Amino acid sequence: MGNAGRIIVVVGPSGAGKDSLIGYAAKTFDSHPDVRFVQRVITRPCDGATEDHQTMTPQAFAAARKAGGFAVHWSAHGLEYGIPDEHRAFVASGGIAIANGSRPALPLFRDAFAAMTVVNVTARPEIRAARLEARGRETREDIRERLARSTMKVHGDFDVIDIDNSGALEDAGTRFVRVITESLAGRTGDGNSVPGSA
Repeated sequence: MGNAGRIIVVVGPSGAGKDSLIGYAAKTFDSHPDVRFVQRVITRPCDGATEDHQTMTPQAFAAARKAGGFAVHWSAHGLEYGIPDEHRAFVASGGIAIANGSRPALPLFRDAFAAMTVVNVTARPEIRAARLEARGRETREDIRERLARSTMKVHGDFDVIDIDNSGALEDAGTRFVRVITESLAGRTGDGNSVPGSA
């Protein structure tokens, strides 16, 4: 297992900018054979405004779950979320997988993958409020209530790296790219597999 890879699970409250951060890093590692950005399965149609994911009906999701099709699956906000099981073999063979996750589901990720790093994306409340308002999915009162009940902490004994995404995406994105780069270097024992590195 010395050459085993790692899953990097990105978590954080709504409005912190998880999808933007993942998208930034995906451009950097676009052609890297040992880095994979996981496309989640969700029981929600793709609408162009949310993350790029695979859509399943609740019935199809339940069937896939029973058949062992998911390495990790969880429920949230009335939806079902799944990480396809194929990514487990990729990580076991030395790959670095990046997945948009959920803080309550972190124990499930740890059970499914031998090595895991949690990237906890945070942002100042006023920044999150502005981003959520720009989405137009909730009223201002709904957003205020969401912010009041949310927390940016990760509870549990995990390897957690906090990234503040309140400012320019490039700043947080550069930090996230460094986390992935270091995961690659730690796996291979050298830093030569970093795209664009000098």
